[in-house]
Amino acid sequence: MFAIDNFCYVWYKIVMFNQKIYTPEQVAEILQLSKNTVYQLINRGEIVAKKIGKVYRIPAVSLFFTLTGLDYDLYQAEQKDLKEIPRIQREISKVRLSL
Repeated sequence: MFAIDNFCYVWYKIVMFNQKIYTPEQVAEILQLSKNTVYQLINRGEIVAKKIGKVYRIPAVSLFFTLTGLDYDLYQAEQKDLKEIPRIQREISKVRLSL
């Protein structure tokens, strides 16, 4: 249950606080692709987009996932973990000395 609540919280933060949304044409320009290629990526699920009426809207975090293969929240968690490595190594050294 906690994992679902945590996921919902993270997703809410991403959606509500990162409100930059693009059209397929804007994404094509950003990624230097053709508009048709962007639509193909949407249809294959490589770019997450929401169809509202007759048009697609693409959240900025979808582009992050497309370029890195990581969801933005996973990327942030990885960066936080990497910062903790020195502290973890110090703790491991302390434990080894006590053995």
